[in-house]
Amino acid sequence: MHADAHGHTDTHAYTDTHAYMKECAAEAARVALAVPGDRLADPTPCDAFDLRTLVNHLVLYTSHGLEHRALRKELPEELAQRDFTADADWARSYAADLDRAVAAWADPAAWDGEIAGTPAADTAAMMILELALHGWDVARAVGEEYRLSPDCGRFVLETVEGVAEMYRRYGGFAAPASAAPDAPPFVRAVAASGRDPRWRRPAR
Repeated sequence: MHADAHGHTDTHAYTDTHAYMKECAAEAARVALAVPGDRLADPTPCDAFDLRTLVNHLVLYTSHGLEHRALRKELPEELAQRDFTADADWARSYAADLDRAVAAWADPAAWDGEIAGTPAADTAAMMILELALHGWDVARAVGEEYRLSPDCGRFVLETVEGVAEMYRRYGGFAAPASAAPDAPPFVRAVAASGRDPRWRRPAR
């Protein structure tokens, strides 16, 4: 994403990216409402996370973390330790928190400069990855689909391809899984991140 010599991001570029953030957030919120309270111990495509742990990670980083990054604020330790799923209405709270986070990124100033040493636009792109990939993880864990428009899917795919080497170096992605060359862009993004697009929750 282009920034000028003063660190100001091109308006058209951030408007497109913000639209993808909004789309991914809406889909993550929809999937969250489908999580049954009695399945939180179920496995997920993230081998190290059961569904409760995955949901708490999703809520913490893609709503609170997303908003705090836009505002250049640190996440309070209390939030990092909270079990969001202990609140029976956590999914509706998550949807409201996502709306607030996406609104924070609607401010053009959020896209200027850097966040913790990373260009703000790149930070936003990586947060969109969190929404899309972990949103997909939750969806698959509860037998749902996570659906994105082709344009948003292409953005996620390009972002995955751009950060894959770095993420693998630090254990964020596994080795690429297989996907058909003509698969939709988001399916290829899922595979490129080391997830098996064919993963299904085990039958009870």
